[in-house]
Amino acid sequence: MKERYQNPVVGDDVTLRLLSYNSNNRADLDSIDKIEIYFLDPALKSESNLDGRRLVATISSGDVVQDDVGAYSTVLTLTSPLYLIGNWIDVWYATVGADQVPIENGFKIYPNLWFTTPIPIIYDFNFSFRPNRLPQGSKRYLAIEITPNVPGRNELIQYYENIAIVSPISITIEQECGDCLPPEADLRIVVEDQPVVLREQCTGYYFLDTTEMEPGIYNISFKMSLGESVYISEKQQLQVV
Repeated sequence: MKERYQNPVVGDDVTLRLLSYNSNNRADLDSIDKIEIYFLDPALKSESNLDGRRLVATISSGDVVQDDVGAYSTVLTLTSPLYLIGNWIDVWYATVGADQVPIENGFKIYPNLWFTTPIPIIYDFNFSFRPNRLPQGSKRYLAIEITPNVPGRNELIQYYENIAIVSPISITIEQECGDCLPPEADLRIVVEDQPVVLREQCTGYYFLDTTEMEPGIYNISFKMSLGESVYISEKQQLQVV
């Protein structure tokens, strides 16, 4: 399963998401009525159809899942030959009060990523995150960045960036020090190997609620699976104050 910005290819299942806010707070729409999926076909561009959009599929409201307050998603299977490499638009028709509002988002279908080499994938990845200091009670997305550590060959760097984009990553958080540090190691674990679902290219987003976290220092580590390899980051520190 991929997110829309994880370089989906033909044959993938891709999750399309929509978040809605009202006055800076997450809020439910009255309904999601349907989603229309359009291919931006260069051969169909004209004065009356400037981006060449061609309707390919319509997703009914019954196939839209409400994941949370103001958070909706649907899974699109990019079957061949219906779905082609190129640019796409998903138009969500939402009802708010008495009005039906079309909301446009975009995604791109990429060609399959092939690369040949006489040696296995041997290079490394660096992980970092921000912010690394939060007031206790904050509810924030941590932005996790993955950077390939490879020689300066453009095609090799691009290849490893694409690997990072599509590879699953998870996060672990454990309390390192503080006034109320549990003596048992397992009780210090706040988050254990949780998947980072929201992804945008080489960045992942993890929503962290510090409401019940004690002030102190926490170790954060990340894990990325790639074929037969598993990359685990060094422990990095988050301060809750």
